[in-house]
Amino acid sequence: MTGIGGRAAVVGIGATEFSKDSRRSELKLAAQAVRAALADAGLRPADVDGLVTFTMDTNTEAAVARELGIPQLRFFSRIHYGGGAACATVQQAALAIAAGVAEVVVCYRAFNERSGHRFGQFSTALASAPTSSGVDASWSYPMGLGTPGAQVAMVARRYMHVTGATSEDFGRVAVADRRHAATNPKAFFYGRPITLAEHQASRWITEPLHLLDCCQESDGGVAVVVTSAERARDLAQPPVLVRAAAQGSGPDQFVMTSYYRDALTGLPEMGIVANQLWAQAGITAQDVDVAVLYDHFTPFVLMQLEELGFCPRGEARHFVADGGIEIDGRLPVNPHGGQLGEAYIHGMNGIAEGVRQVRGTAVNQVARVEHVLVTAGTGVPTSGLVLGR
Repeated sequence: MTGIGGRAAVVGIGATEFSKDSRRSELKLAAQAVRAALADAGLRPADVDGLVTFTMDTNTEAAVARELGIPQLRFFSRIHYGGGAACATVQQAALAIAAGVAEVVVCYRAFNERSGHRFGQFSTALASAPTSSGVDASWSYPMGLGTPGAQVAMVARRYMHVTGATSEDFGRVAVADRRHAATNPKAFFYGRPITLAEHQASRWITEPLHLLDCCQESDGGVAVVVTSAERARDLAQPPVLVRAAAQGSGPDQFVMTSYYRDALTGLPEMGIVANQLWAQAGITAQDVDVAVLYDHFTPFVLMQLEELGFCPRGEARHFVADGGIEIDGRLPVNPHGGQLGEAYIHGMNGIAEGVRQVRGTAVNQVARVEHVLVTAGTGVPTSGLVLGR
């Protein structure tokens, strides 16, 4: 292993319930999630000296510290690029711990994305913003490509044209996620699996994406506690080592979709992340026991499988056939139900599931888990983790 691999560990995870109307402030959601994660680790707010979140989170580190009674912070940081920040929050925490600038760092994300600000809607303000992101958006927003669904649909259509993938292939991802969510009491879609026929019958959002190709809009919060591998041995839970952590941004990168690349059929930023993860952890894709893949849109799950090296280019449609990504398939993917089935908390609930799988405490536990891959948002500059014993 190289870099930070194995020097930091996740020792606590916590979350609120996942709903469509939390009826509380985003600050309260953040505080509740962090408190739950600390209790899981057997730590107190006074033990915390670092906080990391997303630039999109409305809860400042100082406010969260104040609400919880954290007396002082020696490290605080925020990661940009929406859902692409998820795994990078843990990377930041691990870097701070490895550098000796903090001892206990909590990563958190909390929002009312259904009852409050809904990310899936068109934002005219972004296209006119006097920022580099506003300039980027001005190339596509006037053409109607102003929602994540519309932006991903363009790439999905190109992917279908080049690889022969169909809407049914995308639907197999949704069916697997919802089957897993149906047996997860914490999932919003607990007890509600879907069939491929139901996926195909669901209304169009923007062709070729059906409603059931798109992740939920959720209210909720998730927090993760990170400390050194040495200190982790004395805490309440078995340590889950951060074997590898990486970020990546590819050529001609835009937010949210990079239309000006030559091929427009891959996610090169995820390929950059993958190369770093395998090198740091000293493993290959074939050593991964469980993959928690960011599933805000089903086509990007197929594209991730290819970028990460689980199958050759253009072959993901065959990889997901016949239950290939279900619990007993060749690669269990999102045993918690993912963002399609459990909740959309910008990928942080996926990190929590990765921790549970390594601990052996997941509701849909995969047998003999040694390495879990977790990825963050795709289409944007992104990040990833390998978690292990």
